[in-house]
Amino acid sequence: MKKAKTAITVRKLTKNFDSFTAVDAVNFDVHHGEIFGFLGPNGSGKTTSIRMMLGLLEPSAGTVDVLGIRVNQGVREMRPRVGYMSQRFSLYNDLSVLQNLQFYGKAYGLSNEAMQQRIPEALEMSGLVGREHTQTKALSGGWRQRLALSAAILHRPEVVFLDEPTAGVDPVSRRAFWDLLYQFVAEGITVFVTTHYMDEAEHCHRLAFIQRGKIIAYGSPEQIKQEKMRGQVLEIAPSDTVKAIKILREAQSTGEIPLEEVELYGSLVHVIAPDMEEHKAKIAEQLKRSDIKIDQMTIIEPSLEDVFIACMRE
Repeated sequence: MKKAKTAITVRKLTKNFDSFTAVDAVNFDVHHGEIFGFLGPNGSGKTTSIRMMLGLLEPSAGTVDVLGIRVNQGVREMRPRVGYMSQRFSLYNDLSVLQNLQFYGKAYGLSNEAMQQRIPEALEMSGLVGREHTQTKALSGGWRQRLALSAAILHRPEVVFLDEPTAGVDPVSRRAFWDLLYQFVAEGITVFVTTHYMDEAEHCHRLAFIQRGKIIAYGSPEQIKQEKMRGQVLEIAPSDTVKAIKILREAQSTGEIPLEEVELYGSLVHVIAPDMEEHKAKIAEQLKRSDIKIDQMTIIEPSLEDVFIACMRE
């Protein structure tokens, strides 16, 4: 079968719940063999969008094509070709690792012969060899996550939808999970993933930011940084981070220093303003006047988190 030019095409997709619009006429395309990130705060419309794209929820308006199939017209044709991993992993805790994979293999319509080949491959890929008979409820969050992903791609889908798959999982497990996603892309699988982790978003090929049901940024991470960043980023390492933020926000609110954003960034402070070179000396003076020592103060390239916060505030 000839592949569609894009794996997913979304046009004016809308979902209304009574008087509330959860998704508001969104448009985007997902290319074959890419990781496409869908970012937004809780309640922004991410999960509602993904459920409409899977045919689990009827849109109020608009269309979704997945692998060249109009979802609301050919969902039965589409579903064997896609995989889905929900926020709660959708695993049966009282079953073993092997039993969960066998259950999902049968649910996807795999023959016994196909399962004999693919289950060992899934166990190997996810690092679960030797844990086949472990009850799922005994697994840590990271291992349960790997098992859920293995179940979602057991039937070798062309597109896999992942809804906040790393929420609540430790950083080491999150990194291992993303290594698996890159392995999928190398094999030609298209990955659509919702997340609110900015470090993960940096590793997506392309992104869409959604806020209050509307797409507010769209493109590669570099494109979004270039198009949406209004100013330069000054990174400050102060002796008292909390106090520094308070002082700089006061200067911002009074107009004493024309700053766009003042945000906590780990143990650092990120300050955003146009023509930051003009404001560096005044910022340093303001902090020193309040007995705050500055270990470092440098204009840096904006991170995706800087851009995301700026977009959300807009």
